[in-house]
Amino acid sequence: MSKIVFITGASSGFGKAIAEKFAEGGYDLILNGRREDRLQELGNELENRFNIAVYLLPFDVQQQEKVYASIHHLPAAWQQIDILVNNAGLALGRDYFDEASIEDWNVMIDTNVKGLLYVSKAVIPFMQKNKKGHIINIGSTAGKEVYEKGNIYCASKHAVDAISKAMRIDLLKDNIKVTVIHPGAAETEFSIIRFKGDEETAKKVYDGYQPLSAADIAQVAFFCTTLPEHVCINDLVITCTSQANSFYTFKKG
Repeated sequence: MSKIVFITGASSGFGKAIAEKFAEGGYDLILNGRREDRLQELGNELENRFNIAVYLLPFDVQQQEKVYASIHHLPAAWQQIDILVNNAGLALGRDYFDEASIEDWNVMIDTNVKGLLYVSKAVIPFMQKNKKGHIINIGSTAGKEVYEKGNIYCASKHAVDAISKAMRIDLLKDNIKVTVIHPGAAETEFSIIRFKGDEETAKKVYDGYQPLSAADIAQVAFFCTTLPEHVCINDLVITCTSQANSFYTFKKG
């Protein structure tokens, strides 16, 4: 088989674009997401376009037992995972701390933090057996600074940053690379989900400047995995030209 890339949250946004980029590069794919119909559609499309193999693992990363059962029962040939992209994640709500929803907090922590941990814990033994691998965690500039009404989303992405650093240290002995990519403002379904389907409010976030696209992040993720064996990008912050960080964005008009 070709090299295998396992991508969580692959049914839309960054995950879908990353799947397309690696498929274009000739990699076989394990695609995870909650929306099985979208995964099936994407898998069929990529197999036909790029003559690669795709294995679907539809599950919610929040469900620990389902994560472990699905990954541990992968056929032997599909256990030879070269790259894991922990992309599944979301923001829900943008509210002051005292007004925010506990339910939103739980979903963000269970997806952005626990989901990343569950999937990584299940996949890493395959990489350890092969004494090589590359884990890419998708963080956020929200994992570098805390901004108003960002509270638990920022906390969850700070956790991704810390977990990535811990992985990099603890997996040195296994020759496993760990890269965390922190995107700034990017126009995907992300904002629509954050504002709970309010497309008008989500669109206004990007008024006056050109944000990143999912394809931009996919290109960066692919680049990080194509460097020489002895080279690892540990931590990478990427924003559009109009944005410096979570606080400073130049908007025309």
